Amino acid sequence: MAEVVLFHHAQGLTSGVTAFADELRAAGHTVHTPDLFDGLVFGSLEEGIAHVEQVGFGEITERGVRAAEALPRDAVYAGFSLGVLPAQKLAQTRAGARGALLFHACIPVSEFGAAWPDGVPVQVHGKEADPLFAEDVDAARALVSGCAAAEMFLYPGDQHLFADSSLPSHDPDAAKLLTRRTIEFLSSR
Repeated sequence: MAEVVLFHHAQGLTSGVTAFADELRAAGHTVHTPDLFDGLVFGSLEEGIAHVEQVGFGEITERGVRAAEALPRDAVYAGFSLGVLPAQKLAQTRAGARGALLFHACIPVSEFGAAWPDGVPVQVHGKEADPLFAEDVDAARALVSGCAAAEMFLYPGDQHLFADSSLPSHDPDAAKLLTRRTIEFLSSR
């Protein structure tokens, strides 16, 4: 089974993110959920983003990289929205990465290197009408077109953090499908 490092979104390490990690654990995987906010959880995405802007996106990314230093190198790196920053950076730059799961966001590959690394499979998941994911869809399409081991899954609707069961944006049907696809991906790692 896979070793997974799962990074939370801008609202923090919510009960929905930990519930998602628990579903992966129940499927037999080892899941680490570093808290990049030192226990802070925000009631809205706007509050969380304001906190991130104050701390700095670069610092949040580096917190994720530092958190992974103590964990096995042969991991799958996963992130919810903001958590895609450290997850994607680690998948692209840390030797031994076994894969990447990018939920609700995707960063241009050029942010962290010249190309996606050979032999590192990746899945990108987002809602087709999510205005925040719309900012990243071109990066996701470029990643998928440039990497044989990349897949993108678009779900109907416009909710951003649809896989977090603790938030009003939760879409149970889409989240169930995303979770199934994630577990299938992890089972082959």
